[in-house]
Amino acid sequence: MPLPLEKPDRSRDRVIRQLVAALLFEGIVEARESAYDGGTRFQWSLGGREFRCRGMAGPFGRIRIEAGSVEVLAGCGRWEDASLGEIVPLLPGTGISRGRLLGELEQTIAFCEWNHRNLPSRDRRRMSFVELEGALDEGHPYHPCYKARTGFSIADHAAYGPETGQAFRLVWLLVARKHLNQVLPDREDAFWKSELGEETWGEIRAKRQELGLSGEDFGFVPLHPWQWKDLNETLLGGWIAAGEAHNLGPLGDRYVATQSLRSLLNIDRPLAASIKLPLNVVNTSSRRTLEPHSVCTAPALSAWIADAVRGDPSFRDRYPLTILQEYAGIVADREGPLAGQVGAIWRENAEAALLAGEAIVPFNALMMVEADGKPFADEWIGRFGLMPWLNRLLEVAILPVWHLLVRHGIAVEAHGQNMLLVHRDGWPVRLILRDFHESVEFSPAFLHEPEKAPDFLSLNPVYRGAEPDQYYWTGNLDSLRELVMDTLFIYNLSEISHLIDIYYDLPESRFWRRVESLLATHAQEHGVQHRQTQLGHARPFMLTESLITRKLLALKPEYHHEVPNALAARTPERRRKP
Repeated sequence: MPLPLEKPDRSRDRVIRQLVAALLFEGIVEARESAYDGGTRFQWSLGGREFRCRGMAGPFGRIRIEAGSVEVLAGCGRWEDASLGEIVPLLPGTGISRGRLLGELEQTIAFCEWNHRNLPSRDRRRMSFVELEGALDEGHPYHPCYKARTGFSIADHAAYGPETGQAFRLVWLLVARKHLNQVLPDREDAFWKSELGEETWGEIRAKRQELGLSGEDFGFVPLHPWQWKDLNETLLGGWIAAGEAHNLGPLGDRYVATQSLRSLLNIDRPLAASIKLPLNVVNTSSRRTLEPHSVCTAPALSAWIADAVRGDPSFRDRYPLTILQEYAGIVADREGPLAGQVGAIWRENAEAALLAGEAIVPFNALMMVEADGKPFADEWIGRFGLMPWLNRLLEVAILPVWHLLVRHGIAVEAHGQNMLLVHRDGWPVRLILRDFHESVEFSPAFLHEPEKAPDFLSLNPVYRGAEPDQYYWTGNLDSLRELVMDTLFIYNLSEISHLIDIYYDLPESRFWRRVESLLATHAQEHGVQHRQTQLGHARPFMLTESLITRKLLALKPEYHHEVPNALAARTPERRRKP
């Protein structure tokens, strides 16, 4: 079922509106605004043609466009529904970038339409955590390429997309050790025996012996079956032919994809680790491989954050937080042509962290509307009352992430997929965070305990001589604020505030005043007003990442634009170019 104001059988309209909303939000097109029937009419010129739509600018200037309202002025002087083919070719960028964008948009529509035709309506409120991870098929609420999966065919989508819940085994490779880097929490044999179980571990060792290969010369690496298909006849083919790698075939437990596509959950042993594998698939903003430097850094990085949480009583008593550690990593050809395409990261199991009576849902489930036309959390809100439930949700969702930033100086990417809500019969209890290896930032001078940070120079030679902002560390506190506020506020909780406004008549301004009050109270209680001021979280305007601009221009790793800050008092809801 859809996000608020969406319909599952109108995927083309949703994609067009999310594209136009991003173009307006990021200032790629400059619209003229006028009042219209309680909302706003946006009208703009593009490539000599006139376009318009109806909607509103919400918190942080996020544009919400009314269904079916994106129109183009036809040659006859009549306004008609606008198509992707009329909008995309007129955008900035190159013919290559525009063509790529159009292809990703059309594939997003195709996969959404396939889902609508082939997947039955399901009662997601009664699903287990594993089932819900796959059933949250709405995708990114902002990025219009939210289901592009470039590289997947319809058959691949059916076999490996999380929505279908199809289970599959991993393909196992033997790879010459000279190509491998790995960090394991235990002796190698003990690690594999624990991760695979005795039966599979015995089977995989027997296959190595059949090939006449020794454990001293060759190590094991799992591969997503789609990735094996993609690489077998190209880059991996040379290794296979030269005897540098050997395919052992599909072995061991079965896995299903989560909503992030490349992170997999074990369904044969439900409390076993989840595993993250690279895919040469483009979805939303990036290719879903693994940053090669991050794979073996992941254990040190997440252990550092987990230690900071364990050492601060506030995370136990006031802002309960669980860190799912990424405790093992293996990567092949770290500096070579296959860098980031063959490897794996093992992550602690979320359900293994639950106490009696607790349950867990991905946080972005709270943004969704179910088949009965009511929000996912409607029963919970009815049980506890809107304001008690909402106030508790905001405390549980915001304060652990904010305390980690302001008190400890560690910024994490807290978007809807990386956050898990632990609850008791719908009452928010605590937060679980996951996925740190590519999405943590800190400034050494702002760390509460800088001596406890990982020794990055010893972890990977690539970190030696690296510039600030190239990897995890920065000299700019704005970068820390931007990472947290982008993910937690602008592209995450703004969806919750929108839903609450629509379905429960609570104005979004009240929602964000409550957030502002939480942050101010936290700073006062912990005596960190100065540190919070240094972060500049209450400035009238702030920079946020320009996701569609990057996709169109593709000349820099990141682009940014300025937006009004919903946490600044009486900020006009207008956008400005930086």
